Amino acid sequence: MPTQLAHARGRFFVLRLVLAMVITLIMFFPIYWMMVTAFSTREDLYAPGLHLWPLHFTLDNFRTPFADFPIWTWFKNSTVITLFTTAITVVVNLLAGYAFAKIPFRGRNALFLILLSTMMIPVQAIMVPQFTLSINLGLYGNIWSVILPESAAVFGIFLARQFFLAIPDELVEAARVDGAGQFRTFASIVLPLCKPLIAVLVLLSFMNEWNALAWPLIALFSNQELFTLPLGIVTDLKGQYTSNYGAIMAINLVAIAPMVILFVSFQRYFVQGLARTGIK
Repeated sequence: MPTQLAHARGRFFVLRLVLAMVITLIMFFPIYWMMVTAFSTREDLYAPGLHLWPLHFTLDNFRTPFADFPIWTWFKNSTVITLFTTAITVVVNLLAGYAFAKIPFRGRNALFLILLSTMMIPVQAIMVPQFTLSINLGLYGNIWSVILPESAAVFGIFLARQFFLAIPDELVEAARVDGAGQFRTFASIVLPLCKPLIAVLVLLSFMNEWNALAWPLIALFSNQELFTLPLGIVTDLKGQYTSNYGAIMAINLVAIAPMVILFVSFQRYFVQGLARTGIK
């Protein structure tokens, strides 16, 4: 009986491994096809038949757009906006999540439910008042008109609260008995336990802001020098290279590279963070 159970577990493990490999190949194929297109000549793209590798390897799809457009400026603008937005978002989400989870105050649950209800409001519904507010504050055409409205996502506050609820109250109470204040308790006791949560918040915020298109287009339309990489690709690059899919795919590879590197670097913490917040 134990031998049969061991064989059954072994077959189940092999089945899971094969299934995981198949799913990985399916998920990776679009990126692989982008790479094939980026390193292929235009003639190869229109050649008859299906080609799973470049017939004639070329780097012209990278050289030409970099020579014709300020790709590095777009990349720098995206990096600055994304890093500032991510930093502010993570700090606000951690503090707000800790307050909703560990600090009792009147109306806490009601306020949290109101925050959650705002997630049902479509983003498009608030763009007009958001645009008016940015003009009244003198932020229109400035990078802060993109950074500030995108900071402190409600979903991040929800994740942080769920994570902090799993931390025993005894740890917080012991710190308070020893004379630590709220901020000291948070910084010295709670924050060192939050590496998985921080990884999740950083990845989600970074991905959301790096790929943002609609609001940055509205906020930065009057100042094209501050265009981000997605804006440059959509407004300038695609208009110039409408039929040159190799050039478009090449710059899109450059655009997704930071996200791939970040996810691979924080993958272990990302999975742990989602598991500990109770999100399935």
